[in-house]
Amino acid sequence: MNIELVDIENEAAGEMDLADDVFGVEVREHLFWEVVKWQEARNRQGTAKAKRRSEVSGGGKKPWRQKGTGRARHGSIRSPLWVGGGKAHPPEPKDHSYQLSKSKRRAALKAALSARAENGNLRVVDSLELPEIKTKRAVEMLEALDATNALVVDVTEYDEDAGEVLHNEALRLSVRNLPDVKYLAAEGVNVRDILNHETLVLSQAAAAQIQEGLEQ
Repeated sequence: MNIELVDIENEAAGEMDLADDVFGVEVREHLFWEVVKWQEARNRQGTAKAKRRSEVSGGGKKPWRQKGTGRARHGSIRSPLWVGGGKAHPPEPKDHSYQLSKSKRRAALKAALSARAENGNLRVVDSLELPEIKTKRAVEMLEALDATNALVVDVTEYDEDAGEVLHNEALRLSVRNLPDVKYLAAEGVNVRDILNHETLVLSQAAAAQIQEGLEQ
């Protein structure tokens, strides 16, 4: 499929050929539910914790003698019956993640990309380089692209000398304060973020990288 290529002013800059088996597949919405649920489970911290009676401090001595006081018998103030005692069945740290097949994850990502292409909410820009770090300039660009609620994706480069990944910092820092806009590197594109934004804005290089990764 061919899609119009534009610049950051939304002026025509040619066309780009997108693979039908990546941007033109059948949209199977049930895959969205499965993959987003898997993503949410992976992102759960699972750090909920409360103390059992064996973990509560104090209570080494029986509060009062067993008989003759007229009060209920108790063996320790650590008991769950006491205020400040341990919990009977407390939550414990837990890993909520689980396995989901790579084929399903890839199929869901293709379906999400295809859904944006199908409903006209995919923008491919020849370059997303901004002249400076300025939120106002980023807003002007997104308004020109009719993408005020958008996931913006560009490629990264690896600096071997510094040993670090270099992002499009001008773009990333310019959109980080916009509540309805998110920046991602091409290798981080995922179903949940695509579905959470009305429009998907890809640089030409990012579209090529995503396509190449999903065609393998």
